[in-house]
Amino acid sequence: MPAMEKLAGNFFLVGLMGAGKTTVGRALARRTDRTFYDSDHEIEARTGVRVATIFDIEGELRFRDRETSVIADLARLDNIVLATGGGAIIRPQNRACLSAHGTVIYLRATIDDLLARTLHDKNRPLLQIADPRAKLESLFQERDPLYREVADIVVDTTQQNVSLLVARLMEQLAGLPPKHRPAQGS
Repeated sequence: MPAMEKLAGNFFLVGLMGAGKTTVGRALARRTDRTFYDSDHEIEARTGVRVATIFDIEGELRFRDRETSVIADLARLDNIVLATGGGAIIRPQNRACLSAHGTVIYLRATIDDLLARTLHDKNRPLLQIADPRAKLESLFQERDPLYREVADIVVDTTQQNVSLLVARLMEQLAGLPPKHRPAQGS
């Protein structure tokens, strides 16, 4: 596949919970012959407990510390696709790390789609409240500017077929100048 040859480096997916980062990330990794990682799954593998449990016991701040460490470790790998947690972009050092080590793709969806995709998922600690729609709206208002700040590409995942979405994404990626990792030691 000629388009795949043009695609160099890492691809990092950012966006709110339910935007499709893990689903699209896995498909993109298969399509580009890269290794797929999910930062939340990596945190769970390292700690031996679910993200929701970390939130319950240690709180969001300690979870974000763990997330920052995992993102820094994974971003240094070569030719990966990384689905980040929805709040990973809150910390400036995470945005800088992602931007410095690969192409950042913001997967964006409507609040209605996000709510439909996350409504029954008990592993979303920030949405285990009386009004998850209001929380998603608040998170969107807070985070959308940060996602846009770090993104090389913005992709709307609202009511999109994953295969078609990845094909369109591949075209966009092929049109970008490749981002290379900084030299070792910088």
